[in-house]
Amino acid sequence: MVTNPQARLIALDWGSTRLRAFLLGGDGEVLATRQSEHGASTLSGDAAFAQAFTAITQGWPALPVLACGMVGSQHGWREAPYAPCPADAAALARQALRLDERIRILPGLMHDAAQPDVMRGEETQIVGALALHPELAEQSCLVLPGTHSKWARVEAGRVTGFATHMTGELYALLRQHSVLARLMPADAASPPSSQAFLAGVEAARADGALSHQLFAVRTLGLFKRLPPEQLPDYLSGLLIGHEIAHELAAGAPARLALVGDPALCARYGLALGRFGIAAPLQLDNTAPAGLWRLAQTLGL
Repeated sequence: MVTNPQARLIALDWGSTRLRAFLLGGDGEVLATRQSEHGASTLSGDAAFAQAFTAITQGWPALPVLACGMVGSQHGWREAPYAPCPADAAALARQALRLDERIRILPGLMHDAAQPDVMRGEETQIVGALALHPELAEQSCLVLPGTHSKWARVEAGRVTGFATHMTGELYALLRQHSVLARLMPADAASPPSSQAFLAGVEAARADGALSHQLFAVRTLGLFKRLPPEQLPDYLSGLLIGHEIAHELAAGAPARLALVGDPALCARYGLALGRFGIAAPLQLDNTAPAGLWRLAQTLGL
């Protein structure tokens, strides 16, 4: 066993496709990090989840464990029902599911609007972002880009509502499995083109119909208006631009922060600049900070 007298918590960010484990110290600092491809969507049954957990924590002390993400979904290790909005760290902690003497699983969040919305894992990143930057707690909008991008509204430390956009998944489907893909390179060997990306953003700002503008990705290639290697960036800009245009239709928030993969957050930051929002706060993975804050709330 690896002994570390400073270790206090094992924090798990257990998503659909990947499992990340963090050994946290007495101030929430990350002492060690591990990851595996044993995401919740790749596993089935208690034994498989228990084996993945044992493998990734092999040699670590027998500490309290707090997990977030799809591990708590209907198809996870054990379902942790969604907490309703508005919700803060205390509300999430109250609905944490106790799997056994050591392991607790956090709930996701549900926004029960005319069109219900849900998140799992992002709520913990939001808690982490607020812990790291308390100025966001009063009133802000937190954007978490990804396969399913989230735009969460925060007031007085509580998530009051949020909206999900399938931007990343749409991009992957159109890039790989649609008529648009035929004119694009099979791989991403060329460096990203900011010029093509911003051209897509500007097209989205023109407020045209998305389905019509998507077909233009093909015609711009057919008539050599854009070279093949720039079409994926144009498509990305078009989709992200429409997402941003919709979310900013009612006006820009007082504070806006981007949370997630640095490269993707930088791309959103570039697009937001075209909508008049300059240099938003950009944060990397805040899940460890969120898991630590929630563990404190739970008294772990």
